[in-house]
Amino acid sequence: MTKHDLTTQSDYLDRLTNENEAADFLGYSVRALQNWRVRGGGPLYVKVSARSVRYRRRDLIAWAEGRLAANTSTSIPA
Repeated sequence: MTKHDLTTQSDYLDRLTNENEAADFLGYSVRALQNWRVRGGGPLYVKVSARSVRYRRRDLIAWAEGRLAANTSTSIPA
């Protein structure tokens, strides 16, 4: 992998996305993301302002990876 490839990959993973894009990326609704922000348990997010929230793809992927399960007896993190 070249330095350019790593830079491009880093740009992709660290670019901030709005909650519509984040919800689509995860396959959930915007409302689910909003609920997780209030109750906890969702992916990390950036609070840009009082009414503006963004997500990094890196954090969305990490959140989903943290919920991988091999069977139904595997506990899911809170």
